[in-house]
Amino acid sequence: MNDEPKRYHHGDLRRALLDTALEMLSRDDGWQFTLREVARRAGVSHTAAYKHFSDKADLLAELALVGFERLREALIAARPAEPESLRVAYLEMSAAYVQFGTANPNLYRLTFSNEARISANPRLKQRADAALQVLIDLFVGGQRAGWLRERDARAQANAAWAQLHGLVLLMIDGLLDEPIAAASLAIMLEGLEA
Repeated sequence: MNDEPKRYHHGDLRRALLDTALEMLSRDDGWQFTLREVARRAGVSHTAAYKHFSDKADLLAELALVGFERLREALIAARPAEPESLRVAYLEMSAAYVQFGTANPNLYRLTFSNEARISANPRLKQRADAALQVLIDLFVGGQRAGWLRERDARAQANAAWAQLHGLVLLMIDGLLDEPIAAASLAIMLEGLEA
């Protein structure tokens, strides 16, 4: 790991601090860093960092916003434009969800952590809801097409999200491998299909 500070010149300092923190998050063990350390690695004084983030919790909440947005983007990117079936679309989007979480374990854990303070931050709640909405839209479409049982689409999406979240955490912790995760997704889906 390179602990040398970057040389920040000028431009978007807030973005530079977020990028540095994201890099640290991807390379280090969790988010045990300090705001002062992020500033040092970004190549700025620690006082400069406090002009953009009131404290470390503020920075972590911003990182969680990035996590939810990237998760949403991964789901949208995986949604086939012309799926052969909604079942295929669901499985591809689920695979993208799992891939995002397992490829970014520290960001994924932080995004859903107590440190992110989702319930206390309306912007985080909105970003989480936007990620979930991608799944809700899929379930609404599945019901319209007669592929899924007619139930509350939000409840169905929440059930799917809970399963995906659990699968990701089990895989991150090395307690579940990819073939079993894929089989688990298919079994859950069978329970929702019409």
